[in-house]
Amino acid sequence: MRLLLAATVFAALATPAFADTIDEVVKHGIVLNVQGMDIEVTYTADGKFTAMDGQVTGAWKRDGDKLCTSSNFDPNETCAAYPTDKKSGDSFDLEGPQGSVTMKIK
Repeated sequence: MRLLLAATVFAALATPAFADTIDEVVKHGIVLNVQGMDIEVTYTADGKFTAMDGQVTGAWKRDGDKLCTSSNFDPNETCAAYPTDKKSGDSFDLEGPQGSVTMKIK
């Protein structure tokens, strides 16, 4: 179950986003709701992130209009598309291989 959750989290994390949304995500972090479970993800300016109380660690980078991630659960870099113009407090859904994931920018 944890591996499935982690895979879903990272599919959702890696999606094209515009700079304003990426800036908000990195600055504030996000809370993912996966199968009714809230998972906090914290980003740092030096290109790292943590989730699931430090059990998941990884790297992120901006590639044009994309946010790309890799992690200790999946070392393959994955990039994914976020909606535009989102800010702290906004929620949105992303579709991933495991289904829809709701994200809220903290």
